[in-house]
Amino acid sequence: MTPGADADARSGVGLCLSGGGFRATLFHLGALRRLNELGVISKLDTISSVSGGSITAAALATALAAGAPLDWDRGVVAPLRAFTSRDRRTAAVFARLLPWNWFRSDTGVRALEREYAAHLMLLRLTALPERPTFVLCATDMQFGVNWVFERDRAGDFQAGYVSPPTADWPLALAVAASSCFPPIFNPRKLRLDPGRFTGGRFPAGRRRDRLVRGMRLTDGGNYDNLGLEPVWKTHQVVLVSDGGAPFDVSEDRGLLWRVERYSAIAQNQAHAVRVRWLIDSFKSNEFAGTYWGVGSAPSSYDTSYPGYTKALATEVISRIRKAARRRRGRRTPTG
Repeated sequence: MTPGADADARSGVGLCLSGGGFRATLFHLGALRRLNELGVISKLDTISSVSGGSITAAALATALAAGAPLDWDRGVVAPLRAFTSRDRRTAAVFARLLPWNWFRSDTGVRALEREYAAHLMLLRLTALPERPTFVLCATDMQFGVNWVFERDRAGDFQAGYVSPPTADWPLALAVAASSCFPPIFNPRKLRLDPGRFTGGRFPAGRRRDRLVRGMRLTDGGNYDNLGLEPVWKTHQVVLVSDGGAPFDVSEDRGLLWRVERYSAIAQNQAHAVRVRWLIDSFKSNEFAGTYWGVGSAPSSYDTSYPGYTKALATEVISRIRKAARRRRGRRTPTG
């Protein structure tokens, strides 16, 4: 990673919401509830999100944009629970199989975008709250870097940025691009005017214009599943909520399993390196902050930070959760 700003030049509090599907969406919902109870949400300057984390971020942004005092349960929890209680992917995936969609490679992600717009988020990007700054991350397939959707701009450091974003871009487009996990969904195509994008590092010319004009975006987790890129170089405090799945051991299941496994191992190692770097940055006082995750424990990173030990989580907390699930199951009517 390239160096960040000096400690004296850093400012603000950034929250990163990782990818990880609906599991991450609901994991972050619980984390945000606690941060809201502690009064942290109102102190955030930036919320950076990826994939499943972008669903949570968009729900929060929609509630905040209403302008009224935040009703957490009604404005954030209820819409997200209703949305995640149903399968939203299958219909979007099968839309690609309809004969009139055979030659439209991004039909699936466009159908997913319509699901987001119809059931969870009606905002335009330009209607996002001014504070905190919401940064929804996707992966630029052309230049291979992190692409951002914000209230005041969209783009990346290679292609450049359009500021403000196109007026008719819905928030649902940004969330769909951020969460179109391959190979289930093909990249989202964008029809862009290269002349509106400025400040990019890639040399100006016909090739650059052709690349920008043919822009395709895929799941933000392909580049940075923690959502660190928009905040780690500039913010004084970095909070990271990691809803990604712990890596599972598995026996060989054949050729198709191996092909998927190669990619999973590479992604898991990249994720592990980012987390170790993050913890080292906290320890070296490059910036302040904290990290919590689905399968993490402070004892894994040789730190003195407080938190649950692995033994407590596996021997005590997990048993309490299993017992609670069994009790809920006995209370659930069967017919």
